[in-house]
Amino acid sequence: MSARVQRPALDRFRLPAAVLVVCIHTGPLTSVSEGWDFWLTSVLARTAVPFFLMVTGYFLARSDWKSTGRFLKKTALTYLAAVALYLPLNLYNGGYKPLEWLQKLLAEGTLYHLWYFPGVILGVFIARGLSRLGQPAALAIGAALYLIGLGGDSYYGPVSALPGPAAFYNAVFTLFGYTRSGLFYVPLFLLLGAAGRRWSQTTSLTGLALSLSAMTAEGFLLRYLEWPRHDSMYLTLPLCMIFLFSLLLTRNQGVDRRARRLSLLVYLLHPWSIVLVRGGAKALKLTPWLVDNSVGHFAAVLALTLALALALDALRPIRPSPTNRAWKEIDLDALRHNGSILQARLSPGCRLMAVVKADGYGHGAAVVARCLQKSGVRAFAVACLTEGIALRRAGIWGTILVLGHTPVEEVPLLRRWRLVQAVADEAHGAALNAAGAPVRVHLAVDTGMRRLGVPAEDGASLARLWRMKNLRVEGLFSHLCVSDRLDRASMEYTRAQLARFYEAADRLRKDGLDPGKLHIQASGGILNLPPQPCGYARAGIALYGAGSDGASSALEAELRPVLSLRARVACVRTLRPGQGAGYGLAFQAERDTRLAVVSIGYADGLPRELAQNGGRALLHGQSCPMVGRMCMDQLFVDVTDLPQVRPGDTVTLIGRDGALTIRAEEAARRCGTITNELLSRLGGRLGQVVRQ
Repeated sequence: MSARVQRPALDRFRLPAAVLVVCIHTGPLTSVSEGWDFWLTSVLARTAVPFFLMVTGYFLARSDWKSTGRFLKKTALTYLAAVALYLPLNLYNGGYKPLEWLQKLLAEGTLYHLWYFPGVILGVFIARGLSRLGQPAALAIGAALYLIGLGGDSYYGPVSALPGPAAFYNAVFTLFGYTRSGLFYVPLFLLLGAAGRRWSQTTSLTGLALSLSAMTAEGFLLRYLEWPRHDSMYLTLPLCMIFLFSLLLTRNQGVDRRARRLSLLVYLLHPWSIVLVRGGAKALKLTPWLVDNSVGHFAAVLALTLALALALDALRPIRPSPTNRAWKEIDLDALRHNGSILQARLSPGCRLMAVVKADGYGHGAAVVARCLQKSGVRAFAVACLTEGIALRRAGIWGTILVLGHTPVEEVPLLRRWRLVQAVADEAHGAALNAAGAPVRVHLAVDTGMRRLGVPAEDGASLARLWRMKNLRVEGLFSHLCVSDRLDRASMEYTRAQLARFYEAADRLRKDGLDPGKLHIQASGGILNLPPQPCGYARAGIALYGAGSDGASSALEAELRPVLSLRARVACVRTLRPGQGAGYGLAFQAERDTRLAVVSIGYADGLPRELAQNGGRALLHGQSCPMVGRMCMDQLFVDVTDLPQVRPGDTVTLIGRDGALTIRAEEAARRCGTITNELLSRLGGRLGQVVRQ
């Protein structure tokens, strides 16, 4: 298996950015060169906070700003923890009056570096609101706010000489202290990060070099003119950040959560380190080296901060690696590709409804739904109430349709979690209506599958359901039972089902009743039928790049498998001719044989009969047969012809290794089942790795 090289440039740059913040508050070169220290702390280091803001804007925009609530909650909790952390220091320094505490908490931060948290909270509210105007207008307004902020920061000198602007900025300073606040400074960088502009590496490097040079010249000129009230904001800073962020984006792939945690801890902890270093230096009589010497002071503060950050990070609960035994790999790029292919297959007014029941067919419902939501999917289908609630808890918004039966006792939960319920038949609809509270529903129509739904020809029942006081009918749907088959009889049956469905919808319309959004196509219908005049198409197994019974259309060949299944070699056994292995000694060696014991079994969802029905696995790019009887937690693979196999090697049971691929359809076919069953049975104890 060829591993994908991960270069999480955005996450890894967080640490240097946090170190630059430490530089601002320690002046590392003060005792060496005043000019060089100014450049380091007041020019170069001024890129640190805008970088953090742009990263925030970038990731919030990738979720279409729908993760804003979770971000604000996490930020507020972090801020409150930081306020508590520095409360002893605040009290030691005399504290604040009650109104000052409120002003500090809401606008300025209770210590000099904590201004970032109220700033980013306010800035996110503003940036999210501006983003609704469209990117050009949002950036224009953000830039205008920034220009206003410049007048109270680096360009304060000439502005303060004008009575009107001086009065305006004095009023601002009574609330914010500085114009580097969430009102003037933060929104622009959040929006620039949200824009996520990227150029080639050469263009980005050239632009960064030129813009940083321009910012250096601007900083020294302003210093010479003695204009700045503060030096957080420069005219050329946004341009510099655009090129820096572009450079990082061109190299960004994957995530580094440890770098995220450590950079936050460095940012939060370094003022305490400054206090501790100064106090320790005084007690140990090391003040000339650890305080008066700026380089020594910076080194001591940074070393202590990193030590504290590493120690605190080490106290986090340690979780087992998802790839230590057996795991699923989920390729979100393939998922996005499949969604795009299927959406293009639909009529102009029809949108995908992603079916994520059975934990997203074994792929992870929350992971799948979040990815598709970011790609523009606004409707999801699940099998039961608990699956719908789990999606809401995972932050999924939009329409969530419960396709299965939900008893009337659970109507309060349908309402609380804003779920849409399928009406299984007239009796079910009447029971939901009798609950006494409005319920959003889609009416199921039985067009020939004989499963759930009101018979298509029973227009009177459909009309009665529509008129029930507490049923809010938002859609009408059915299910095609043989649309994945292309023989003549199946195609004729599918056409008959379609005719019955549209006739049922037309009867409602003739009665003056709006059937809402129609949907009848599932995966087979999307792949094998022409575009239908519906509002939704329910994409299930096709969305995951698999077919129930192998390829049934040319379009299916364009889809990419989303899931790979892998496990580790636990050990390698050598058998002599005539020796057996496994339960019942079902495998008998006919030659000197090497068996790899692989750490996955039927308790992980694999069919037990796979090993004895010709199942195979891939190791080192080669196909090897499974042998013997599969155990609950292990299976055997014959690796006699691969002497290089060792414990810890990766075994691919579904997916690609080198030039070879095993599709889920193959494994399902060998066991006499369908891909849907095989994938949805994959067990919860499997680890999961998500590839972006």
